[in-house]
Amino acid sequence: MRDVAPFTSPAAVPEAALQARSGYDATLGRVETYFDKTATKTWARLTSDAPVSRIRETVRQGRDRMRALMLSRLPADLTGHRVLDAGCGAGQMTAELAARGAEVLAIDISPQLVDIAELRLPEEYRKQVTFTSGDMLDTALGRFDHVIAMDSLIYYNARDIGTALAGLEKRTDRTIVFTVAPRTRLLMAMWYAGKLFPRSDRSPVMIPHAHQPLAQAARAEGVSGMIRPVERISSGFYISQAMEVRA
Repeated sequence: MRDVAPFTSPAAVPEAALQARSGYDATLGRVETYFDKTATKTWARLTSDAPVSRIRETVRQGRDRMRALMLSRLPADLTGHRVLDAGCGAGQMTAELAARGAEVLAIDISPQLVDIAELRLPEEYRKQVTFTSGDMLDTALGRFDHVIAMDSLIYYNARDIGTALAGLEKRTDRTIVFTVAPRTRLLMAMWYAGKLFPRSDRSPVMIPHAHQPLAQAARAEGVSGMIRPVERISSGFYISQAMEVRA
């Protein structure tokens, strides 16, 4: 099924909330431009079975391992559970959630990637999945039992991640599993290089995070559950830290 996510009217949102969202919205715009106008073909190929370079193969393998890790934090049987695939991309996580019996709301900021995800979804799961493009934080999307956000928060600062998690937590009854770029020497070196030598065709810059500062920022933004690190996946150029929010 295909839907279009409605957006909250700015006039209905308090001024303080609008100011808090300004950094998030600016990054969201850059991410949308990159994935929908620059990198759609690259990501479609990376998330398929098509041959790729050795470097991209390590990224593909790392993403496969991370997807399996995140799914392991949810029940094996998701029948009757509503799950938000926040930043569904080309739909690999969506298909696996549906295979476990979940009712899935799959959303991505890139309409082109959502189209790819919808085309790739096996026919037997189509009644369980609603696809939409837009902001994964839109409250009109409703309530969920679980939220999975794989690599969809990696471009945001700690305050913006905290704000995002606080909003999702209010509408999630069980688990939120997400990833961040871990604060390692390698990633920090790459981050500073990206800040010093920007290129117009470069993807939005990942912001590395350490667990404790991120947890403190999230608490300051209203997250009540415990933010706990799960496991780090390193595969060539793919380095990502799985985390979860639990009551």
